[in-house]
Amino acid sequence: MKTNVKVSCVIPYWNEESRLYSVLNEVVIVKNLVDVICIDDASNNSNINEIKKLYPKIRFVRLSKNVGKSAAIFHGLKYATGQYILLLDADLRNLNHSELEKAIEIIQRNPALDMLILRRIKAPLFVKLTRGDILSTGERIIKKDLLLTVLNYTKGWELESKVNLFMFKNNKHVLWFPHSGINTHMKWGFLTDIKYHKKKMKDIFSIGLANQLKLLLFFGHKSINYTA
Repeated sequence: MKTNVKVSCVIPYWNEESRLYSVLNEVVIVKNLVDVICIDDASNNSNINEIKKLYPKIRFVRLSKNVGKSAAIFHGLKYATGQYILLLDADLRNLNHSELEKAIEIIQRNPALDMLILRRIKAPLFVKLTRGDILSTGERIIKKDLLLTVLNYTKGWELESKVNLFMFKNNKHVLWFPHSGINTHMKWGFLTDIKYHKKKMKDIFSIGLANQLKLLLFFGHKSINYTA
């Protein structure tokens, strides 16, 4: 039975330019979101006023200094009214609004579900071999109170790893659901991209190799069958 559980969407971004438009064009036609919050993490050349005009129903917040992905999301949660939060990366390609609607409906039909991971089924083979299509995806719907708990001790790009570990250690109810979105790996030029990925990998492995291995072997293997 479908419940009245509400889902908000939070999208942090930094220097995403045209990639953000592709994401928002799909998000604005998702029917079962209560609100959408975009956090500009002090982009170098902010076009936030232009974006506001194009998407008047979305709340845009620009931070005065760059604080990183986790802190930007934490700030965005101040404005989210839903009990669950749909997290989306701003550099996604192939995002499909109907898949997002189905994922939200799964949450509404399964209020005991703590987190629904949106598995990147079109991820490259090398990503799938390390289960990065599940473990590292930035697209997931999670209970707001649990997300806030994890964000209290999370920084940078640590979020996915620390959320996964928290859910695993606390025996939370986690399933995955397929979606077509895929992120963009090279975005800002060679040197900036290398620096970005180096920092990102360091943050991902901040939970330690032993915990990463536990997650690789034992976490996030169950999917959910969806019937409209």
